[in-house]
Amino acid sequence: MGYVAALGERARVVGLALAGAVVLLADDPDAVRRAWRSLPDGIDLVILTPAAAEALESDFAAPGARRPLIAVMPP
Repeated sequence: MGYVAALGERARVVGLALAGAVVLLADDPDAVRRAWRSLPDGIDLVILTPAAAEALESDFAAPGARRPLIAVMPP
């Protein structure tokens, strides 16, 4: 079984650490893209804030290696 990661602004994702998620703090689009590219091995689900999802929109369409399941938080 894999792990869950939460990626985005501190205020929106930090609490998910209490549920066992790997929290990746990223407060601007460049930080989001860097965190996405460096996801740890074993991540099967990434929960994104709306701003993080917007920053990664072009990355989702790009062909590439296996990607984790993605869920976007409501605004």
